[in-house]
Amino acid sequence: MNESLKVMTVVGSLHAKSVTRVAVDHVAETLRAGGCEVDALDLAAEPLPLVNTDTTFGADYYGPLKVRVQAADVYVLGTPDYHGSVSGALKNFLDHFWKEFTGKLFAPIVASHEKGLTTHDQLRTIARQCYAWTIPYAVSLHEKEDITDGAVNSDYLKDRLAMLAADLQTYGTTLATQRRADLAGTSPSFLAQLRK
Repeated sequence: MNESLKVMTVVGSLHAKSVTRVAVDHVAETLRAGGCEVDALDLAAEPLPLVNTDTTFGADYYGPLKVRVQAADVYVLGTPDYHGSVSGALKNFLDHFWKEFTGKLFAPIVASHEKGLTTHDQLRTIARQCYAWTIPYAVSLHEKEDITDGAVNSDYLKDRLAMLAADLQTYGTTLATQRRADLAGTSPSFLAQLRK
């Protein structure tokens, strides 16, 4: 595949000093350095109205955002753990789309004081319902242990984020290449539903 991998990062925390944002931005910088195109969507800076199926899909903001979402091969989804699930802001973003995620890769990053495992499970469920793939392991961080002064400080989290960035490039590229072939082909793959 000659095209560079296209990654959309989504920060689902609205907190001004969000540790989620720090971790997601850290991965974004690593991916850019590795030659990926990164489109950063920070829902604090670009808030979305709540989905309303009567009006959302014709709203002025929706078309340009859909173009950005469709362009991505991989989605890095950052969220705090709120009551064992994703933030409302991230869930609202995900509710805006469905088939746009089909056959693409989700990579969650969860800020949690309890490992965020149920939040990861929620994001895997959402991915499955959208026919997307997910990274098979969890990347979680603890605010007081892993991030200080707006930077990743623990070696453990640095290693996990480096592994995530490397795996996104490897598996994201593999999936993107196969997705393009499936969309262009005639075999009865699950992506046939998206063929024009």
